[in-house]
Amino acid sequence: MTVDDAGLLASLTGSGRRLPIAEHVVEHDRYPVGDDDWLETIRVGDRIRVGAGYAPFDLVRRYLVTGAVDGGRGRQFQHDAIVTAISQIARWGTGEIDVFADQDDWRAARQAVTRLMERYHRDRG
Repeated sequence: MTVDDAGLLASLTGSGRRLPIAEHVVEHDRYPVGDDDWLETIRVGDRIRVGAGYAPFDLVRRYLVTGAVDGGRGRQFQHDAIVTAISQIARWGTGEIDVFADQDDWRAARQAVTRLMERYHRDRG
């Protein structure tokens, strides 16, 4: 999701209203884009189990909600197979992709992230 020249985002209410980011974030509580209750059930502390691996919970949730992998300047994320998979999916999509020098754990992680995305967004608009 990108902001317009005034730094505003579309309201999730469908009203056509444009909101500052702080108000937009508050709207996510009223109009969730996925099943946050279910997501909490697979949370382990500040990490989340995705397939056979773990990744930072906040990173995975941010990706599911916004599609953004990068948390911004100055943020460092643990680079594991799940984070690599999220980056690859963000760039090339969830289908069968041909990644140069692909690795089995990356492929398995992409499949796990794809299943997670499908389950999280199930029955949500």
